[in-house]
Amino acid sequence: MILKTEHLILRPWEESDSETLYKYASNPQVGPIAGWPPHTSVENSREIIKTVLSAPETYAVCLKEDNKAIGSIGLMVGEKSNIGLSDTQGEIGYWIGVPFWGQGLISEATREIIRHAFVDLQLETLWCGYFDGNERSKRVQERCGFVYHHTNKDIFWKLMDDIRTEHITRLLRDDWKNSFAIRKLSENEIKKALDLAWKVFSEYESPVYSAEGTQEFRRCLESEQYLSRIEYYGAFDGKKLIGEIGIRPSKKHICFFFVDGNYHRLGIGTRMFKYLIKDYKNETITLNSSPYGLSFYKAIGFVATDEEKTINGIRFTPMERKL
Repeated sequence: MILKTEHLILRPWEESDSETLYKYASNPQVGPIAGWPPHTSVENSREIIKTVLSAPETYAVCLKEDNKAIGSIGLMVGEKSNIGLSDTQGEIGYWIGVPFWGQGLISEATREIIRHAFVDLQLETLWCGYFDGNERSKRVQERCGFVYHHTNKDIFWKLMDDIRTEHITRLLRDDWKNSFAIRKLSENEIKKALDLAWKVFSEYESPVYSAEGTQEFRRCLESEQYLSRIEYYGAFDGKKLIGEIGIRPSKKHICFFFVDGNYHRLGIGTRMFKYLIKDYKNETITLNSSPYGLSFYKAIGFVATDEEKTINGIRFTPMERKL
């Protein structure tokens, strides 16, 4: 499994990562506060890759620009966790090299592991923890939605042969789903909305369109005259734009409506639409549904006003929703 974010690639560890791993894991500021001793040599790092970091759902955190490991993140499901969990629960652990502290990268990686756990693996609950004094880890967990659950005092920690106090935090799947922020987009966020529209269209809708239809949609995304009349609403997982609606206020017509495929079937489209219609009370809203979106639009109250049409290669069914 390889996971990608805006700045990172999360991929399985390889023995060829041993030198880079040693570079960051040998720093005494990294391991001890997270509960493990600093690496002592490249060979020690290579052995840890083979015996520890090769575990399922354990990923090297790599920058996209060079795919070199700068940290690690792992998801331990059920009995593989350190705190004794059921098969529907998982525990997240992570660290990142000192030169990359304070850049939000491990929070970005953690959010992707959370998505992977709740969406791809269908887990119900995630747990995390930090030892007394590890304020950086505490802040990462808070930013990612984890909430304090309990404290384990005076526990023996075998890896460091010492006594510690550990604070445990928890994140429920429903709380995560309901945490996505929804708001109007600013002008400097519109490009990301258009990029998302193209990404989702290419993956889910373009396959049933002709080449002419795909080119026509691309032309719309690049037409300043067409785009200038649209207002945009978006949904965010942290700083990541995961859904968007573009509406032409003068005609009450939705031009774009897309949700990142990694976040499908989480109710994000419905929540965005409910947010949008607060600005259009007692108005009839129209849209032209692609074949892919037809069932969703019917589910949120739209009805077809005509048969499916094809214009410039674009297949669509005219629909409206009266408020």
